[in-house]
Amino acid sequence: MTDVVHDLIVIGAGPGGYVAAIRAAQLGLKTACIEKYPTLGGTCLNVGCIPSKALLDSSEHFDLARHGFAAHGIKATVELDLAEMMKRKDGVVRDLTRGIEGLFKKNGIERVTGTARIVSAGVVEVSGPDGVRTLQAKRILIATGSKPASLPGIAFDGRRIVHSTHALSLGEVPKKLIVIGAGAIGLELGSVWRRLGSEVLVLEYLDRIVPGSDVGTARLLQRALEKQGMKFRFGVSAASARVEGEEVVVDVAPAAGGEPEALRCDVLLVAVGRRPYTEGLGAAEAGVRMDTRGRIEVDAHWQSSVPGIYAIGDVIAGPMLAHKAEEEGVACVECMAGRPGHVEYGCVPGVVYTWPEMASVGLSEEDAKAAGREVVVGTFPFLANGRAKAMGERDGHVKIIADAKTDRILGAHIVGPRASDLIAELVLALEMGASAEDVARSFHAHPTLPEAVKEAALAVAGRAIHM
Repeated sequence: MTDVVHDLIVIGAGPGGYVAAIRAAQLGLKTACIEKYPTLGGTCLNVGCIPSKALLDSSEHFDLARHGFAAHGIKATVELDLAEMMKRKDGVVRDLTRGIEGLFKKNGIERVTGTARIVSAGVVEVSGPDGVRTLQAKRILIATGSKPASLPGIAFDGRRIVHSTHALSLGEVPKKLIVIGAGAIGLELGSVWRRLGSEVLVLEYLDRIVPGSDVGTARLLQRALEKQGMKFRFGVSAASARVEGEEVVVDVAPAAGGEPEALRCDVLLVAVGRRPYTEGLGAAEAGVRMDTRGRIEVDAHWQSSVPGIYAIGDVIAGPMLAHKAEEEGVACVECMAGRPGHVEYGCVPGVVYTWPEMASVGLSEEDAKAAGREVVVGTFPFLANGRAKAMGERDGHVKIIADAKTDRILGAHIVGPRASDLIAELVLALEMGASAEDVARSFHAHPTLPEAVKEAALAVAGRAIHM
């Protein structure tokens, strides 16, 4: 059966896909969105950003009740109900995915359930619960996202050797958890289970956590996590892992070479990144050009090598972040509709949702200097911020990197309470070409955490008030 021709078919209903579909419908394009899973929202809403943040918040409350309430004059006896915590997490996911269903109905988007295969430019075959269906469209947008990467010699079993999706639904708190990878996913999920009682060891091939981030800021986060009980080993790689009884034996060797040693744990979490999900899509067979990492190559308007086939999000180059995919989705369909669409990739923020949080945008101090930029750096510690002091938050700082000649902000890096929220002001400043002086001269309510941003901007010119 062949349907009427759509203006746009979106393959994938994750943050990039569903946002693109909604914006396309707003612009008057007859739009269909294909999703193989029974719920909308993709990895982010179902098994990624949202459930992980729900568990991070729940585990944070649990940890605070155990170790932090006493300082506030609150005496409490605390008991963990892991099943109820998981139930709450699932409820948060359910509410948000149903919200997307409502948005699809409101905007007149046709939802198609099934697995999509591109037959040719303009033609998509969908294998769903009601059989095979063929859709036609003037344009196809691939937004199929990514899935957890694996390591050779380490096979997932979903119980003892797990990836990020499995780690969101463990049936019990592991006594010992080993995490391979000190990026955002490994640190966040390691934090969840550490707060709930696990002994957590993080293994990293490189010499630091959050590789690629500002070095000094990452060190502050590492120290804060170590104070909480997380342990780290750098310059090591996991050669293999196997389940022996109720334990996992991990063979760990120095990255520089040497004899491996066997480490034992109850659960091994492999968090070494994600890879584009394009298997079975038919894109390559349709002539869509891929790079050496399996990502779809696109032009400035997100069009692939095949006219009429576009791609956004994790299946193309760039950071694998939900908000990056969303902005690409909006800009891409606006270009389709004849409007200007643009994404400023130098202003994509990155966040690690541990506690304290870590958030960054723009150039690190090291990258700015490596690029030959003469820079001035302003930092301000949360230790000297009144609101942070009242909250009992002492760790972290705000760091702003500015051009020494123009004072224009080049990058900003925060470790501290609610860094994920505080970074938004500096993303806007970077996007608008603001100077440190612009931020320093603007009002920041007192007493608030954002005052630390203002003070860091003042510190660029050596005139912080409260330090």
